[in-house]
Amino acid sequence: MAADSPVPAWFQQFTQFRCPDCGSSSGFRSRRRTFSERYILPFFLLQPVRCGACFHRDYRLIFTPVRKRLSEASGMLPASEAARPTRRNVA
Repeated sequence: MAADSPVPAWFQQFTQFRCPDCGSSSGFRSRRRTFSERYILPFFLLQPVRCGACFHRDYRLIFTPVRKRLSEASGMLPASEAARPTRRNVA
């Protein structure tokens, strides 16, 4: 344990997000894609996360604080809903 840090280094990986590739501290939840990500990872208390700077995808403990997915945070519509034509008659 370093004298300048009150929290041990091994414990910091549980309390903050840090990208292993670029070192960025901005992380976002990533969509669960496969069967194992949907049903097996939760048993190990893991979730998929994506780096906000380099878009590296990784698995972290669910206790690691990361932001919501960008589409959830900004209220963006999925591409299928955004591309759907409307039936309004607009001049």
